[in-house]
Amino acid sequence: FLKPNQEESELVARLANPSRAAGVDPTFLIDFALKGIRVDRVEPDLVVCTFKVSPRLTDRNGRFASGAIATLVDVVGAAVVHREGLPMNVSVDMSISFLSTANVNDELEITSSTLGLTGGYSGTSVLLKSKATGELIAEGRHSLFRKSASKL
Repeated sequence: FLKPNQEESELVARLANPSRAAGVDPTFLIDFALKGIRVDRVEPDLVVCTFKVSPRLTDRNGRFASGAIATLVDVVGAAVVHREGLPMNVSVDMSISFLSTANVNDELEITSSTLGLTGGYSGTSVLLKSKATGELIAEGRHSLFRKSASKL
């Protein structure tokens, strides 16, 4: 069991803990994983980003961690179907194929496109490629269901 000592408890108590509005403000995880992402292009049904792999997002072997890849697929995949003024309360079914790996300082291109929209359902595809080699690192697919505002 881990227990902080008195000095550690006092340090934690002094930390600023700004309140966040649920569903509005980004979480620590999203801030941590997406720091450094650059949005290069936004068009209807298309979002293209550039991302440089940071040491904070690598596994013990120095490779881009699969959890960080999953977070990018999730967030950039949802971004392509986001519509101004509509809630982002969605249910997601996501699958990811991890095809290769990336290392610290590798620059990636992330392309998210809409596969289709029907009512509250959306399908998206997300590709992560090495900018240097063009090698496909991961491919993700989303099925999103947007909950209507009346059900919130």
